Amino acid sequence: MHDAPHDDLHDRGLAFDLATLRARRTAPRVDRRHALRLLAGAGAGAVLVACSSDGGSTSGTTSTSTTGAASTTTRSGDPVDAVPQETGGPFPGDGSNGPNVLAESGVVRQDIRSSVGDLSGTAEGIPLNLALQVVVAGSAAPVAGATVYVWHCTRDGGYSLYSNGITDQNYLRGVQAADADGNLSFTSIYPGAYDGRWPHIHVEVFQDLDSATAGGRPIVTSQIALPEGASREAYLTEGYDGSLSNLARTSIDADMVFRDGYASQLATVDGDPTRGYTAVLVVGV
Repeated sequence: MHDAPHDDLHDRGLAFDLATLRARRTAPRVDRRHALRLLAGAGAGAVLVACSSDGGSTSGTTSTSTTGAASTTTRSGDPVDAVPQETGGPFPGDGSNGPNVLAESGVVRQDIRSSVGDLSGTAEGIPLNLALQVVVAGSAAPVAGATVYVWHCTRDGGYSLYSNGITDQNYLRGVQAADADGNLSFTSIYPGAYDGRWPHIHVEVFQDLDSATAGGRPIVTSQIALPEGASREAYLTEGYDGSLSNLARTSIDADMVFRDGYASQLATVDGDPTRGYTAVLVVGV
């Protein structure tokens, strides 16, 4: 039995495993150098920098901007660490493993709760405003125009385009370009917790909007962790059946992605199930 069927690749054979291990050892270093060269040429760089939940947060000057309908509040000033490269999982929807939502008309949007293109449907759940700032790791300089693709599971733990019953949906996936201060935001729902994984949101950071929507290679692929307190509170809400028990069977320290460190990936979350939640993270490459 495999403990994380959603996010691990297995039973592909020894040759596949060795190639994957080599790629994971070398890709982050190459991608990050390449990204910094590209962005330095444009006078900017891209990074997702995390504010810690349940205690510390990245210090500096607070700035607020508005992207779409939601307010984006992030912190900048002090240098931050680069967000680590992580697996995109088997359900990326970016064309690397089956369907490609990035080629769909309407995928560049702030509210990702509904499907786009020829598909229709809306994901139900507690509202979540995901506020991100893209900065240069080590300098905290904001990256105007850096583009982020996010995707995550439903409150039931399924992924649109892939999971049973929602292969005809592409909701909970969307793209946004950062403003002049590196800020962007998405309106979504609080994702559920499925068996074997800590609550999380997938992200890919691209150099610019054209790269994201035209099949370009992301600068970094990573995952955002959601804090335990907010998750436990959210999972008491009707519709999140199974999430609370799934959460109880794992921990962020034992999670297959976050167990090697998550200081730059843990979002700060505020709010409640009635008003909705806001998750804040500063992302750095």
